[in-house]
Amino acid sequence: MEIPELVRALEAVLFASAEPITLVKLQEVFAPDGVDGTELKEAVWVLQQGYEGRGLELREVASGYQLRTRPDLGPWLARLEKQRPVRFSRAALETLSSVAYRQPLTRAEIEEVRGVDCGGVLKTLLDRNLVRIVGKKDVPGRPLLYGTTRTFLEVFGLESLGSLPSLREIDEILAEQDEGVQEEPAGGEPVALSPESVEAAPE
Repeated sequence: MEIPELVRALEAVLFASAEPITLVKLQEVFAPDGVDGTELKEAVWVLQQGYEGRGLELREVASGYQLRTRPDLGPWLARLEKQRPVRFSRAALETLSSVAYRQPLTRAEIEEVRGVDCGGVLKTLLDRNLVRIVGKKDVPGRPLLYGTTRTFLEVFGLESLGSLPSLREIDEILAEQDEGVQEEPAGGEPVALSPESVEAAPE
């Protein structure tokens, strides 16, 4: 299969997928055509270069590849008003950050970090599939251990946990957004704070 044809087919496959596709999955898709991993990586590179300066980009997200709109074009996309972007309260972001940077950890350990009860917020994050139960801690009572999910990586546009911003960058984001943050109502339902990458992420 010639590279130009492979690039076209790869673009179609990525466009049709609602989720990031791993290189292994792409190899399965194109194996019948005799395409190997080296050729696929070359096609990915060619496609990435082709989107330079355009409205879309080919991103490596959650250990896979996905076509996405560029974050700086968010204001125009927001005018479509088809749906509201995912929003997080400060409490939700603090809880999610605790899990992301210290996982696996228990609810008690999360509350020790934040200094307040996080039961409602944690339930919301579980319902949104941003946090998952990864096991039980080997201590009396066997409390549940929590970690982040692949959906977490997709929503925040991260290739892996190693791509997480520094804690200083998190503080800067919170400081910038502080004026727009509303208090979290009873029950822990997040109502505010929307990271830039969330608006660009697909459902």
